[in-house]
Amino acid sequence: MTADRRARRRQETLEEILDLAEAVMTEEGVNGLSLAEVARRLGVQPPSLYKYFPSLMSVYDALFLRGQHEHLRVVRDAMGGAEPGLAAIQAGLDAGGRWCLENRALAQLLFWRPVPSFEASPEALEPSVEMIALIRNALTEAVAAGELGPGGDSDEAIQLISILTSGTLTQAMANEPQLPWGKGRFSPLFPKLIALLPAAYPPTAPPTRRRARPKALEPTT
Repeated sequence: MTADRRARRRQETLEEILDLAEAVMTEEGVNGLSLAEVARRLGVQPPSLYKYFPSLMSVYDALFLRGQHEHLRVVRDAMGGAEPGLAAIQAGLDAGGRWCLENRALAQLLFWRPVPSFEASPEALEPSVEMIALIRNALTEAVAAGELGPGGDSDEAIQLISILTSGTLTQAMANEPQLPWGKGRFSPLFPKLIALLPAAYPPTAPPTRRRARPKALEPTT
């Protein structure tokens, strides 16, 4: 086997192990993950997994990094397709909430502490820095447009959004675990919670009207 082929096979096995680990967490709870069960599902002896992951905590860390990248991607894509400011925040957080309820085990690993002994590595935490920057940039645009007043793009505002988001998700997961985002008693209220931001950071002047984004040109025949 060439070096490239061996590297590709190794990466495929790594991804398969993580897929199986995520399935175990979904079925047994995040804290119910074990290397023995992953090895059984993979059809190998547990020591064979140590060629890929040196410990259970390293599997959690790889899953944490995978979840961070997936969550960041859906939020970033949704924000990029919305108008700047509060609309982008609403679109991004809606997409993030939907992802969380569709990937409950990963979401719990990312945003709660279901495994008290697990601490994410600095590398696994890096995507969260970009996430905060995305939200802060949208808040800054909301302040510039007059949708929010002074302090609307502060650390406090980001923390407030985090509390509103995690509170909604916690209620949904705890009380309506089988319902998707936008259904039930809790997640449908999320837009109203985000609409409270101007009350927390009142605009000092009426919002400015934004110019409509140009429509894409139709292809010529």
